[in-house]
Formats: sequence, structure tokens, C-alpha cells
Amino acid sequence: MPRPALIAALAAALAAPLGAAPALSQATERCFGVSRAGQNDGIGAAESPGTASVDFQGDAWTWTPEGRCLTLPLPVQPDGTPRRGSYEPLTRDLP
Repeated sequence: MPRPALIAALAAALAAPLGAAPALSQATERCFGVSRAGQNDGIGAAESPGTASVDFQGDAWTWTPEGRCLTLPLPVQPDGTPRRGSYEPLTRDLP
């Protein structure tokens, strides 16, 4: 391989890992009462994915981007009360 081509290949190989950080490195937090049935990441203190049996089950949590839990748009409850996410387990919408 000619020297200039070798230098270019080495430079490309070294520059590749310097790209943008993956989205997985974003800070997350547990948010209770925001997931649909079967789409949660855990219930209570346990990590048990997909075990929520009720939409927006209060004791089921989902990982959300940090700072978004309390502002996620959720449908209102049947009595018209707004639903909001919580950093602690809720007593609403339990099976």
C-alpha cells in the first residue's frame, strides 16, 4: 500500500470512534404511571418488563429521559382528573 493511502486509512480508523456519543448515554430516571399495559420496564422496586396489566398502572414504571417524567403528555382519567407521571409509585389505575 502506498504511504499516502496508508496514512489516510489510519487517519480514518482513528477518527471513526470520535463521532457523536450514542443516545444510550443519556441520563434516565424511573417514571411511574406513564406506560401502557405490557410496555413497562418494572413494577415497584423490581425490574419486570412487560408485566403491567392496566394502561398507566400507578405502580408500574418506565425509564424516561431525565426531567421528562412530570411533563409527559398523558390522557385524562375517566373522571376528568389529569394524569401525571411520578417519581414514586401511585395508587391510581391499579389492577
